[in-house]
Amino acid sequence: MSRPRCLTAIACTLLLAACTPSTPVVPDGAASATAPATAAIPGGGIQADNLARHLSVLASDEFEGRAPTTEGERLTVDYISAQFAQAGLEPGGDDGGWTQAVTLERSVIEGPVTAQLHVGGATRALANGDDIAVETLRPGTGVDLSDTPLVFAGYGITAPELDWDDYAGLDVAGKVVVVLINDPDFEAAEPGRFGGRALTWYGRWTYKYEEAAKRGAAGVLIVHETEPASYPWATVRNGRAGPQYDIVRADADTHHLPMRGWIQRSVAEQLFQDAGLDFDAEKRRAQQAGFRGGALGDATLDLAFKVKRDRVTSHNVVGVLPGASQPDETVILSGHWDSFGVGEPDDNGDAIINGAVDNATAIASMIELARVFAAGPRPARTLQFIALTAEENGLLGATYYAANPLRPLETTAAVLNMEMWSPDGETHDISSWGKGRVSLERDLATAAAVEGRGWSPDPNLEAGLFYRADHFAFAQAGVPAITIGPGMDQLDGGIVGGKAARADYFANRYHQPGDAFDDSWDMAGPTADTRTVYRLAEALANGKGWPAWDADSEFSARRVTSDAARAEPAR
Repeated sequence: MSRPRCLTAIACTLLLAACTPSTPVVPDGAASATAPATAAIPGGGIQADNLARHLSVLASDEFEGRAPTTEGERLTVDYISAQFAQAGLEPGGDDGGWTQAVTLERSVIEGPVTAQLHVGGATRALANGDDIAVETLRPGTGVDLSDTPLVFAGYGITAPELDWDDYAGLDVAGKVVVVLINDPDFEAAEPGRFGGRALTWYGRWTYKYEEAAKRGAAGVLIVHETEPASYPWATVRNGRAGPQYDIVRADADTHHLPMRGWIQRSVAEQLFQDAGLDFDAEKRRAQQAGFRGGALGDATLDLAFKVKRDRVTSHNVVGVLPGASQPDETVILSGHWDSFGVGEPDDNGDAIINGAVDNATAIASMIELARVFAAGPRPARTLQFIALTAEENGLLGATYYAANPLRPLETTAAVLNMEMWSPDGETHDISSWGKGRVSLERDLATAAAVEGRGWSPDPNLEAGLFYRADHFAFAQAGVPAITIGPGMDQLDGGIVGGKAARADYFANRYHQPGDAFDDSWDMAGPTADTRTVYRLAEALANGKGWPAWDADSEFSARRVTSDAARAEPAR
């Protein structure tokens, strides 16, 4: 799962809660797919031995942790391409090949970051990594802000449909905007306009950066607090210690802020105090409708650092199984192939972060799904299998594909993204991440029921996991999409056993060299999960209905319709 770069550790750690079911349920509401049949899966069904074989290769030391733009990428791309071909898929990439080239902008801070706050006649130096954590994705050789005014814009949200505008009457052009993390409802006693503690898109740090950039701000400093952010300061600091990546954008100069970053709460408290304001009082004020921001006294910021930039090319791997009767309509099966390559040696001297669970498990399932679908009758709709790159760097392979689709997004019925199957034993349930407010959640519950399983909704919505996996890039483009992950209610061990096994994984192996495959893995869980995904994909690919966002989804208005391409209107 992605850490865009600072978010991954907590995002996946919170999967412990997000995938913890109370009781597996089938949600109310009609599904958009035809009910999955109980017929045998073609090709002898999903084979545990095949999944294990693919895992043993993809997570081997030979593949060097599958980092983008390395020899590990070349081996990974070659392997997936060969397996797609052997399964019976057709190449679906650029120029009739198996890959889609993903050109990335890479930026690395070179040398020191110098920063000073001036307020109330006093000057205070800020230490990057301790007081603030900054970066830039804007083209150029560095950042040089001098005597730049600071303004407070509450949560940095403009939501016309909620009659909420933190920027009302506030000119932030050429200024550094200080904003709060999450959204106004997170600490509210009762749910308000933002629906309670469940994190919305408006609460995400990426949204806050984009909104400020639209208004010509010189930068944003988000006040970090562990609980509403759902990750500690160490995650913020460490995520900005290495290279930052982005897709190549024609509008990069306007899309990105000159500077973006975070500020420790304790540092922000002192800033507000020096400006004659009380931080907690201003925070409470920002949680009320009608809030108006303003200057932080006479506070200004000096900030400078140099940046080295270059472009690198990575690859999505794409295979296609053309549809039999509705070939212009597409169902996407996706998962990210990348891990972190070679890192710091652990206590055993192992430095290769093999990424077996995260996310070789999903790629193994994708290859096996390609095999069984190609072995049986062709589905009505085209199936597109996409192994995505650079998820761990911010969903970049998915973002690039959504901006440069190889098949039209307006006739793409759904995206089923897979993440991090568990080797800890078969479960009674399967899960999806976040509250998608999309018919695919109901379709997943229907498919799970065919296998005698339940669907467990995400009970930890404040973690905002819906926004932290590859499907989100497609959702932003309007395509109904979910990320499917493992359940936690073990057949042998129950929820208690599932939580204990998963906690051990995150503590000792997640994003560490210990995330390696071995022959002792219990493949029953990944096998059952892959069967459920097959049932869902088969129902969608053979259906005539169209998955749809629920009316209260922030993505419902983004769905592009094409009456000529659809047999039925969206449901």
